[in-house]
Amino acid sequence: MRAARLIKLVLLLQTRPSMTGAELARELEVSERTVARDVLSLSEAGVPVYADRGRAGGYRLIGGYRTRLTGLGRSEAEALFLSGVPSALREMGLADAASAARLKVSAALLPELRDAATGVAQRFHLDAPAWYQEPETPALLPGIADAVWDDRRITARYLRKDTEVERELEPYGLVLKAGVWYLAARTEGDYRVYRVDRFTAVAPGDTGDTGDTGDTGERFTRDTSFDLPAFWAERAAQFARSILREQVTLRLSPAGVRQLPYVTERAAAREAIAQAQAAGGPDEQGRLTVTLAVESADVAYAQLLALGPEGEILAPPELRARFTSAAHRTAALYYR
Repeated sequence: MRAARLIKLVLLLQTRPSMTGAELARELEVSERTVARDVLSLSEAGVPVYADRGRAGGYRLIGGYRTRLTGLGRSEAEALFLSGVPSALREMGLADAASAARLKVSAALLPELRDAATGVAQRFHLDAPAWYQEPETPALLPGIADAVWDDRRITARYLRKDTEVERELEPYGLVLKAGVWYLAARTEGDYRVYRVDRFTAVAPGDTGDTGDTGDTGERFTRDTSFDLPAFWAERAAQFARSILREQVTLRLSPAGVRQLPYVTERAAAREAIAQAQAAGGPDEQGRLTVTLAVESADVAYAQLLALGPEGEILAPPELRARFTSAAHRTAALYYR
């Protein structure tokens, strides 16, 4: 445990010019006194860690000291090779760079660990797109990815409904969701999300032309407090809530309660079930009446048909009538 912490301490100092005792303690999840003892141990072992005294002081490595990756264990090496998403890297134009990086890491590993890359590749594979979909790589994705990596502004034209609009964007990050690429970008001081396949042209932000991103655009100063995973989670939740504009009341059997999260929007289903259980729970027959937020009556009809006899639509009347008609037509197929 302590050996792994010492290796992590050295690697942290390799990636930054210097770090305070408090910063190291926070990263290593130990006390500052433990950090001081670890630094002393490293110095005694010949690792050139230097302590700067004073209020602005901290720890740093001197003499250009670098450590090799011989401290990696098998599980760590396998996790490293597992972390890549081949299809995503390929679509962003980074497949060659990722391959070169893996080769360099493999060369630095101990001989007995060099089978980690092939071992993991034969055991785990991530296929991001949903079933029954043929994913298409947006033509402009590699150029956008370059701008994201380099913190360079872009001028983008994209389709918003039936209208093409143009925006100056600061591209902060890319997200791959169910086979669809999204760009998180800042424009006019606000962070927004754009579907990459709706971009029609992208150009460097310091020119008025549109086309490819072969030229170098103007750099922007990235907000270091921006957290892409947190931002995406918040916006995804907002989007899911925003499209649920209508409500359906239905009575569910115990089996229907279990199935509901699998046939409609999961968070909305769980919220509806929890509210119904808190309001009184099931009736004498064990059936639970819930009020479910849905995108539209048409979407609800398509989704809730999957419940079959485990769910009964109570409202709105128009939707109940559609289910009644569907039930009669279904029964007619089997009772002739």
